[in-house]
Amino acid sequence: MNFDAFSKAKELHKRIWFTLIALIVYRLGAYIPIPGIDAIAFAQAFEGQSKGILGMFNMFSGGAVQRMAVFSLNVMPYISASIIVQLLGTVYPPWEKLRKEGGEAGRKTLNQYTRYLTVVLAVVQSAAIAIGLQNSPGLVLNPGVFFVASTIVTLTGGTMFLMWLGEQITSRGVGNGVSLIIFAGIVARLPTAIWQALTLTQNGSMSGFSLFAIAVIAIVVVFAIVFMERSQRRLLVQYPKRQMGNRMIGGETSFLPLKINTAGVIPPIFASSLLLLPATAMGFLSQANLPQWAQWLPGAVGQLQHGRPAFMFFYAFLIIFFSFFYTSIVFNPDETAENLRKYGGFMPGIRPGKRTAEYLDFVLTRLTVIGAAYITAVCILPEALMGYLNSTQFYLGGTSILIVVSVTMDTVAQIQSHLLAHQYEGLIKKSKLRGGGRGR
Repeated sequence: MNFDAFSKAKELHKRIWFTLIALIVYRLGAYIPIPGIDAIAFAQAFEGQSKGILGMFNMFSGGAVQRMAVFSLNVMPYISASIIVQLLGTVYPPWEKLRKEGGEAGRKTLNQYTRYLTVVLAVVQSAAIAIGLQNSPGLVLNPGVFFVASTIVTLTGGTMFLMWLGEQITSRGVGNGVSLIIFAGIVARLPTAIWQALTLTQNGSMSGFSLFAIAVIAIVVVFAIVFMERSQRRLLVQYPKRQMGNRMIGGETSFLPLKINTAGVIPPIFASSLLLLPATAMGFLSQANLPQWAQWLPGAVGQLQHGRPAFMFFYAFLIIFFSFFYTSIVFNPDETAENLRKYGGFMPGIRPGKRTAEYLDFVLTRLTVIGAAYITAVCILPEALMGYLNSTQFYLGGTSILIVVSVTMDTVAQIQSHLLAHQYEGLIKKSKLRGGGRGR
């Protein structure tokens, strides 16, 4: 990075300061509890569920769930709504038409539908949380309709504020706002995780070798993520020459970049949610209340815990499945081939149209195999390490590292693009001044 150019980019400074202030506001909200909760009793009850899906949500929210803060739902309803709208945009004809032919207006309409769906999901989730808290003895100070209503309004309002804050960061700051909010929540838990590891090592619960192995694995995973996220397959695209009047235009060559990991961090997030859901649901049920034929359920669900072979097997399977599924959603070979044909582009040795689509699908499938294997290795390696070291008190999340590194790389890339734009603006101004001086 050119620090001299950075010091002169005043607009970039404003964007960075806006982003930092917005993230500080988010972190403050993660410490404000919702009204009517016995904080001490809830903290004790949370310990019993911290290994389930609540633990994953607590990680993404930066500890807000553990404190039952106003931002406990975080942006998860917004992410779920975005995924649902995106999926329906490929199978529901009116939304598919908006996505393909609506242009900017269609995109704004789909974004509005996403916001409406976010409100619905946030209300449903906050209502479930309120009823669950009220049915747990000792957690709510004054149970009743007012507590349920206030909890729904508080948690839904917190999610909507974070959604708005994320949009403001995207438009007025640097980086993707929603991704940075999740990133801030994960990073906020990092000092606690490091202190926990040091404490476990000091009291003998975890050996010094285990701590060293965790540190080495974390460094290797970070380097692997950086290498793979920057890797891409570039397909050569040529445009034929054509004559317009007395001029020959075209004849250019460009590249169609295909990322190895097209699905991003979606596969491990989906896989984690599905696998942790049975364990969390079983945690709310008493084995004594189960019928005779279902007495085996707690033991079977107990195998779906971090570090267990069954968990690692199904985790890997679901990551691979969602890698292929989500890639097929976000990249359409037929649509890409048709767009190339419209603009006169073609790949050397491949006929435009159907043959190009088949070739793109073939290349993308091979890349997705590599990408799925890479994401699976990043997410399974910490699980295998936990099982080998027999450490159930400390967890190194591959999903967390993947999100943190990916968001950091994206934000740095956007800062560099802002710097480059600032340098171009400076060059244009200088050329105009020199041109004006010669004209006089």
